[in-house]
Amino acid sequence: MQTTETEQWSSKIGFILSAAGSAIGVGAIWKLPYVTGISGGGAFFLLFIMFSLFMGFPLLLAEFIIGRSTQKEAISAYRSLAPHTQWHWIGKLGVFTCFLLLSFYSVIGGWIVIYFVKGLFGGIISEGADYGSVFNVTIGNPILVIGAQFVFLAVTVLVVAKGIQNGIEKVSKILMPTLFVLFIVLIIRSLTLDNAMEGVKFFLAPDFSRITSQNILYAMGQAFFALSVGVSVMVTYSSYLSKKESLIQPAISIVAMNLLIALLAGLAIFPAVFSLGLEPAEGPGLLFVVLPAVFDQIIFGEVFLLCFLALFLFATLTSAFSMLEIIVASTVKGQDGKRKKHAYIVGVLIFAVGIPSALSYSVFSDILIFSKNLFDSADYLVSNILMPLGVLLISIFVPLKIKKSTLREELLQHSRLGATAFNIWFFIMRFVIPLVIIVVFLDITGILDRIVAVF
Repeated sequence: MQTTETEQWSSKIGFILSAAGSAIGVGAIWKLPYVTGISGGGAFFLLFIMFSLFMGFPLLLAEFIIGRSTQKEAISAYRSLAPHTQWHWIGKLGVFTCFLLLSFYSVIGGWIVIYFVKGLFGGIISEGADYGSVFNVTIGNPILVIGAQFVFLAVTVLVVAKGIQNGIEKVSKILMPTLFVLFIVLIIRSLTLDNAMEGVKFFLAPDFSRITSQNILYAMGQAFFALSVGVSVMVTYSSYLSKKESLIQPAISIVAMNLLIALLAGLAIFPAVFSLGLEPAEGPGLLFVVLPAVFDQIIFGEVFLLCFLALFLFATLTSAFSMLEIIVASTVKGQDGKRKKHAYIVGVLIFAVGIPSALSYSVFSDILIFSKNLFDSADYLVSNILMPLGVLLISIFVPLKIKKSTLREELLQHSRLGATAFNIWFFIMRFVIPLVIIVVFLDITGILDRIVAVF
């Protein structure tokens, strides 16, 4: 039984908000500020915008086409478009990547749960506190972080087990608008702090002397991570979309919302970082150190902090829903009677695999892979290797294995765009994206320098 015979999004806005929730999440709110902080600020953010617009957006449309044209989850979609071939391994790669991603992503979700619960009881902000030390002590408690990770995954599993309309879509319609409202409150306060403009300058004024090939790879990986492309999440999500809907408008909305949230995150975090004399290259704990320090400075700070932690938790959950959904959908294969059971089983497996990442700052802190702990290694593998690899394979697959007439029909259906726009998109997919990814990887490995030296 195919997915289209079971559930679809009840409305276009439900699809957009759910897909945007998948794209925004931790990628824009947690990861972008700290990666920008360690990668030079404004120049990195500009690269992130360029990769999002000129690679992320076309790829988003490509995954939409694959999912909506077949009305099947990721693995079955590739099998349908290229039967009797090995191309379905793109879908399997996406499922594996989401599995690994959610294993350490749920650790971050657990951190947020801990801080949110502490915030409920007024246990975060205290005068003169060293919030960096507080964060290190928190994530260094093995029982606490594993328990919080379990709670986060349990909520994710319960929502996904309810399905598309009654689970993911219903929750996203509430959470996403709330996210924007709460963000504006934080930004207003952050921008009114002393020396806030230095943070704005760091975030928005590019200094290209600070860009390295490694930073370019990070910017590209961040764009893919933030938009959830390269792992076929959007293939699965778009398979629930009616053929009566345009693909262009949702894609534009999702990219625009993602970039807006990324901008808001930077404007909320970096002015506060510079105002309070903190280090922008703090790393994964940047948000957890900056937020309490900011709200420590204002009246009713505990209330505002709790609101933002709720926002952060909402955004993290919406992304987790999408990751678990692609895994569950690939095992259920349209038979929704099995959804609940499979969601529980997959959730338990992800929890078990995520335990080493959860313990990376305590019991397993001495275990390093290429100078990175287990948490950072999993993050690097997903963001900078598996996701770009998935993007490369999709950019080869779409022009090669899907008829150009099918691509044109799917892309331009219910759209005012014409042949010129389609030809530009097709050119980017077929030539630009594969070339950029290959060149970046050759540069990172040092092979490009050797090639240039020969000539």
